[in-house]
Amino acid sequence: MTGEVESPRVLAGEGRAASRETGFRRFLRRHLPRGLFFRSLLIIVIPMVLLQTVVAAVFMERHWQLVTTRLSAAVTRDIAALIDLIETFPVTTENAQLERIARDRLGLDIAITQGNELPPPRPIPFFSILDETLSGQINSQIRKPFWINTSADEKMVEIRIKLDDDRILSVTTRRDRTYASNTHIFLVWMVGTSLVLIIISILFLRGQIRPIEALTQAAEAFGKGQKPARPFVPRGADEVRRAGMAFLQMRERIERQIEQRTMMLSGVSHDLRTMLTRFRLQLAIAESAKDLESLNRDVDDMNSMLDGYLDFARGQTEEEQGEVDLTVLCEQLADMASLHGKTLTFSIDGPEKVQVRPNAFNRLMNNLASNAVRHADTIRVEVKNSERFLTIHVDDDGPGIPEDMREEVFKPFFRLDEARNLDASGTGLGLAIARDIARGHGGNVTLADSPLGGLRATVRIPV
Repeated sequence: MTGEVESPRVLAGEGRAASRETGFRRFLRRHLPRGLFFRSLLIIVIPMVLLQTVVAAVFMERHWQLVTTRLSAAVTRDIAALIDLIETFPVTTENAQLERIARDRLGLDIAITQGNELPPPRPIPFFSILDETLSGQINSQIRKPFWINTSADEKMVEIRIKLDDDRILSVTTRRDRTYASNTHIFLVWMVGTSLVLIIISILFLRGQIRPIEALTQAAEAFGKGQKPARPFVPRGADEVRRAGMAFLQMRERIERQIEQRTMMLSGVSHDLRTMLTRFRLQLAIAESAKDLESLNRDVDDMNSMLDGYLDFARGQTEEEQGEVDLTVLCEQLADMASLHGKTLTFSIDGPEKVQVRPNAFNRLMNNLASNAVRHADTIRVEVKNSERFLTIHVDDDGPGIPEDMREEVFKPFFRLDEARNLDASGTGLGLAIARDIARGHGGNVTLADSPLGGLRATVRIPV
């Protein structure tokens, strides 16, 4: 049993073909529109344009050429018949009768002059099908020296033919007798009908795309914890309606789960706080305060842990959107750092006002800044507020976090004891709350190496 091994040349050819195919796909992805409306419009417009181009090309090639050829041949036969009469009956007194017959019966204005030469040939206009067709018919039927002029007058055509006795026969006729001049009517109707169809298609497409856009806006608003300006109502095709109804049901289930979770945690926190208060009162009436310091610290830690967990579990759906002044917020963070003997500087690129949930956003920034203040001496906050995204970098010169642990620290109650503790209470909820708030705004929080040598926390949310 033998096997065939493809040659390197074949393999190289297949590799080049695959590379060209990949490059073509990349070109299409880069240059074709990405929106559903424009892609659907292209699906309608491109076949219509291709069809009309083929139809127009076939019409111009066959019908227009054929009609022009037949019209020019008919006029040339009439002129050939007149030349035969002139050469058969060369009586000059009959010229008036001949001119009358040509004018009344054949639609030709003729004149016979003696001893003149033909004018020099005129340049043939570009894309002049009439000049080529008429010249070919005169050469094939009359076979005498001739001169034609099709460009001096838009409505008339002039033909001069040199007869055997050096006389010149001048023939003038209407242009539409030699040329299919009404072709533009077909083109106008074709283009006009296409425009009407495209306008109708655009109107129908807008009606189908609008419900999808409304569903997208409702989903984005819900993901950011915002309330839409108008309630979402499923509309459009059956598939879009079903997707809208599924979204509404999903949103109701999520809101119901959040409400149940909040109510449960509120009840648990109330019971735990009651027990902690009773525990604190018993400690307060104890005799030896020195021996009970550790117990008081445990109670404080339990309160802090409970507060942090409630902040994390409560979510941010109850707070409305509001305006936050980034300069004022950064100045507050700088004052907080100075109280701990640390230095915090900031810079803001773009508008100073941003629409977010104020309390949640302040908690996010305070968690990140507090984490940097506890483990570093120098902190730098860089804010860039562009048209689409708000990006904030919090850099410090502290010990940082190992790269393989930078996702782990976002888990609730995760504590990184080797390098740096992540919140003041030691519950491991600081970064978890920060990421939860950022994702509630439709963004995220990521960690990386800082140019200052420590940790960089990056907040990026759409605005």
